[in-house]
Amino acid sequence: MKKFFVMIIIFSGIAIIAISFSELETIVKTLQHAHLGFFILAIVFQAIWFITTGRMYQSIYHLLGIEESILTLSRIATAANFVNVVAPTAGVGGIALFASEARRRGHPAGKVTVAAALFLSLDQAAFLCVLAVGLMVLAQRNDLTAGDISASFFLLSIALSYAFILYLGYRSEEKLGNLLAKIARAVNRVVHFFRKKGEYLSEVRAHEFAHEISEGFAGLTEKPTSLVRPVLWGILDKVLLMLVLVCSFLAFEVHFSADTIIAGFSIAYLFLIVSPTPSGIGIVEGLMPIALTSLGVIWSQSVLITLVYRTVTFWVPFGVGAWAFRSLHTAGEEPSASPLS
Repeated sequence: MKKFFVMIIIFSGIAIIAISFSELETIVKTLQHAHLGFFILAIVFQAIWFITTGRMYQSIYHLLGIEESILTLSRIATAANFVNVVAPTAGVGGIALFASEARRRGHPAGKVTVAAALFLSLDQAAFLCVLAVGLMVLAQRNDLTAGDISASFFLLSIALSYAFILYLGYRSEEKLGNLLAKIARAVNRVVHFFRKKGEYLSEVRAHEFAHEISEGFAGLTEKPTSLVRPVLWGILDKVLLMLVLVCSFLAFEVHFSADTIIAGFSIAYLFLIVSPTPSGIGIVEGLMPIALTSLGVIWSQSVLITLVYRTVTFWVPFGVGAWAFRSLHTAGEEPSASPLS
């Protein structure tokens, strides 16, 4: 049933794009003015994004007293992104991969687990800074919708939940263990309603995971205020993705303003995070052209811009991530799907 639902979402997004080809003549004219150079430049910005993501991880590792190279962390992060797409578990699969690589490389698994969890939380904090600007732009243009506001509050609630769990682990291992055990118990009750045998999440593993989190925070080498640095790296990551969007506009000689880029990117990335499909597959492809059109871009041009943007920011990282995961997999054991399993 879950796979069927995902396929419906994907085909719905494809259908929206396909409908736009009724404006085939306009699309052909736009394609005639396409510049391959800007597409290549977009891929260059995406390549730099891989490095800055690794640098963000490195800054978090440094806070916890772990030293690792940027290239190694970039490769693991790219592989973790691939894992989160093919086995969506709210980022937990990626955390499991980092923990697996930590054990293989001789790093404390607890610290690396904290580092990967911190990355998710701080990356969301970085995007919330960008999103706040995007929402202000939409409000000034009277383009802010109830759906945008609802999705923003949903993302804020997710970010606060992550932050609360990490703070609880920083302050009290016992309280975090009890909270995770309650969550595991509740999830097991829901799962048991659909399947009768076995536990989906282990309460014992929940307490062990809480111990790993607390143990990881015990190695914090600097003040918590130093977490501002990784947030700044996270903001730079978002700026690079916005530059990919700029190149997507320039590739088809489509006029744009800073407001269009910030607001368009904010909405696309927002629904990428809150989407029920992995990395917003189908959802972003369907909603991004609508968002760009509301910002004054012609529909046919919006579709082409979306296709270029998603090719560079989703399919390129997906392909590189598959290679990165394969290279890690041949060097060590395959990570578990969830640290609570």
